[in-house]
Amino acid sequence: MKYIAHRGLTDGPNSSLENCPEQLLKSLAEGFDCEVDLRVINDELFLGHDSPDWPIDEQFITQPGLWIHCKNLEALEFCQNNIKLNYFWHQEDDYTLTSKGYVWAYPGKKLSKFSIMVMPEWEDSTLINTIGANCFAICSDYINKITSF
Repeated sequence: MKYIAHRGLTDGPNSSLENCPEQLLKSLAEGFDCEVDLRVINDELFLGHDSPDWPIDEQFITQPGLWIHCKNLEALEFCQNNIKLNYFWHQEDDYTLTSKGYVWAYPGKKLSKFSIMVMPEWEDSTLINTIGANCFAICSDYINKITSF
């Protein structure tokens, strides 16, 4: 099972840390993958869910372990030009296929061995729903709790 720290978070929501490059590096160093929100504005790269909060360079975004959620068309075009990147675009689709062929599943949707269980806490605050989940990976703000079961 692969564990993906949603926006780099591992111990619950924290808007001041989400998508923060230092937090992402910390989570990666702990052995987790990270979902990140990428925007490209005037050919510059930024991380941030609702706004371009953290400027980064191409070297940062191409490191292994990132699941890149493209937040604008320019980010999608940037990612399409780099075959190493694992990226996707979605709004509230039931399922989205990532560039590496994984199924990013909206919370509460049926899972398969190639899917990512996204934000299981939205369906079950105890996270018991993650135990024995039939999926490739779990993406959550509570990865430390999930991995402690």
